[in-house]
Amino acid sequence: MADAIVSRIAAELGVRDAQVAAAVALLDGGSTVPFVARYRKEATGALDDAQLRRLEERLGSLRDLEDRRAAVLKSLREQGRLAPELEAAILGAETRARIEDIYLPFRPKRRTRAEIAREAGLGPLADQLLARPDAAPEGIAAGFAGTGKGVADAAAALDGARAILMERFGEDADLVGTLREAVWTRGRVVAKVKKGQAEAGAKFADYFDFAEAPAKLPSHRVLALFRGEREEVLDLDLRAEPDPEGHKGPSAPELAVMRRFGLSQRGRPGDAFMAETVRGAWRSKILPRLDTDLRSRLREAAEAEAARVFAANLRDLLLAAPAGPRATMGLDPGFRSGTKVAVVDGTGKVLATATVHPHEPQRRWDEALAVLGALATRHRVALVAIGNGTASRETDKLAAELVRRHPDLGLTKVVVSEAGASVYSASAYASEELPTLDVTLRGAVSIARRLQDPLAELVKIDPKSIGVGQYQHDIDEGRLSRSLDGVVEDCVNAVGVDVNMASAPLLARVAGVGPALAQNIVAHRDANGPFPSRKALRKVARMGPKAFEQCAGFLRIAGGDDPLDASGVHPEAYPVVRRMLDAARLDARGLIGNAAVLRGLQPRSFADATFGLPTVTDILRELEKPGRDPRPAFRAATFQEGVETIGDLLPGMVLEGVVTNVAAFGAFVDIGVHQDGLVHVSAMSRSFVKDPREVAKPGDVVRVKVLEVDKARKRIALSLRLDDEPGAARPQRAGGPSPDPRRPAAPPPRADPPRGGEAPATGGALAEALRRAATRKN
Repeated sequence: MADAIVSRIAAELGVRDAQVAAAVALLDGGSTVPFVARYRKEATGALDDAQLRRLEERLGSLRDLEDRRAAVLKSLREQGRLAPELEAAILGAETRARIEDIYLPFRPKRRTRAEIAREAGLGPLADQLLARPDAAPEGIAAGFAGTGKGVADAAAALDGARAILMERFGEDADLVGTLREAVWTRGRVVAKVKKGQAEAGAKFADYFDFAEAPAKLPSHRVLALFRGEREEVLDLDLRAEPDPEGHKGPSAPELAVMRRFGLSQRGRPGDAFMAETVRGAWRSKILPRLDTDLRSRLREAAEAEAARVFAANLRDLLLAAPAGPRATMGLDPGFRSGTKVAVVDGTGKVLATATVHPHEPQRRWDEALAVLGALATRHRVALVAIGNGTASRETDKLAAELVRRHPDLGLTKVVVSEAGASVYSASAYASEELPTLDVTLRGAVSIARRLQDPLAELVKIDPKSIGVGQYQHDIDEGRLSRSLDGVVEDCVNAVGVDVNMASAPLLARVAGVGPALAQNIVAHRDANGPFPSRKALRKVARMGPKAFEQCAGFLRIAGGDDPLDASGVHPEAYPVVRRMLDAARLDARGLIGNAAVLRGLQPRSFADATFGLPTVTDILRELEKPGRDPRPAFRAATFQEGVETIGDLLPGMVLEGVVTNVAAFGAFVDIGVHQDGLVHVSAMSRSFVKDPREVAKPGDVVRVKVLEVDKARKRIALSLRLDDEPGAARPQRAGGPSPDPRRPAAPPPRADPPRGGEAPATGGALAEALRRAATRKN
């Protein structure tokens, strides 16, 4: 079946079988997706990391399908019931549901009423009733009564026969498959509010009287419906294809069962009995199974889409623009407990900490400015990072005055997301990294570092705690973790890592490294000093040939023995570069960055059996801009003065903000009022928008118009179309932001309750890209 899996994946990806086969062989051999995508283009036909991730996921699911197929065939073989046609049907099944449909009649199960009836000799009666609708059922059944097998009379015989027929109808694989697809496309998922739950479950009001075809339900609505049911606010019901108004007699699914078995309603003596049997089979055998199957199918599709949205948003956050290695002051705002302050140098090393009390109830404003001014002057601070939690806008005012009082420093202030900061502050790694600092001060350090380099800081946090998904707490944790871990790995390797500066969590995300080897790299660096070359990495404990092959190209060494070690050129390809040096008659330092010479070299002249044209082209591009950072240039958003709470908003205002999260129904934008506004997908563009991420991504700085403000429900309707008229906001369809798809149904316990690590109910801005969508501080 290996060839069949390869062909199926190739068809789904729209590539050749040979590309998929090569990628599968590399992945099975221990290669990582980033390594294969970057350094094995010849083998895979240049499949990129996104294609390889989909390939890897499908490979796992299809192999699971084959394992199940093999288990079913083995069971049937052991039962002695594997007829050739049955085996052919199982081998031809393309989905697990189809395999289970075929296997159902043969699955070992508890002793059923139908089995008891067959043991009593009523199988022939069931056959006769099915074949002779023109005869009275009671008359046929009379001959099976009183046989000494527990069948007392004709009524008991008919009951037994009906159980056999209902099971037969309910286990017909082709019939069930047809009905499943019919219900999927033409049925309805119906939601009603439970009695007495309307007020308590108001956040699910969009679903109090709701019906939609399963095939048309977007992922966020599916997850909202399931959450409403789980919280005992909603009753969910699966209904089959609706019958025409005024219809009498068997329903559409019942008619499908009857057609399958050659039954009809013509007033014959046996028709009523068979109609009732079909009705029972549909209601008690088939529909409950379809309900389970379609719920599973809905959840599977919804979780896959939600994981995709989360992963895409996370990728944007991790690849957000870094402010760079400049001295930075981090401010973790607070009222009663004060604002925590941390100053870090360009490498993230903590230089100083403090706590100031500029806000209520102490209101020591001037004293706070004096402390901040002294720290900024002493350490030549260039950036001020302000956490977006409670007292964020008040602290932003404080920072603005600090900037005005010290024009000589050229300070730039930026509001930064705190998403997941509490998770980091209370983590074992934070305790190890900042052992002398209080948990609250660690948060200020993290805020400062996030502005300098979002990627390097966010890798220290469980991706799920960054909270840029929709209904992320309703998704299977294993699925979500695999998806997010893959995104983090791809982002880290796309940027590259300075092996002499990187933290253990960052190194652990490098292809082929992992947590244990990352700790060994840091320990070796601490004991022996900076690595002088990539070759020196081989001396690290447990750095075997395979691990070195996978990670070497992504680990950079600035100012080392070999200038190529600072580039993305893999050491295995250094001989190609040596040939280029000979051709150009230059040394490495003379060639690297020399665009004029490099563009004059012909890639085909250096390709060989090992390193083909794609790799040679990549090498030339890398040498022209060695170690280039794929992330965008840093840019900060500016919130409008005087607009600090939802009460300050007026329809028609045009404001600057930062996209914090993108869901299937639109984008959330932080405009600096402690509550993100929603740009519904219908207000994102004049043309049709299939995927909101085509228009906006987390971290984008955008200008929006306020269309509507609902202070009571804390909802802000925004538009990216600045010529829209206020009041023209599109009504929210069921499944929009109510309930907030980013908010967990039941927030998990946190070590630091005042800080949020989930989806946001309020906003903040991470200059240019570091954005959250995580629950606000209380």
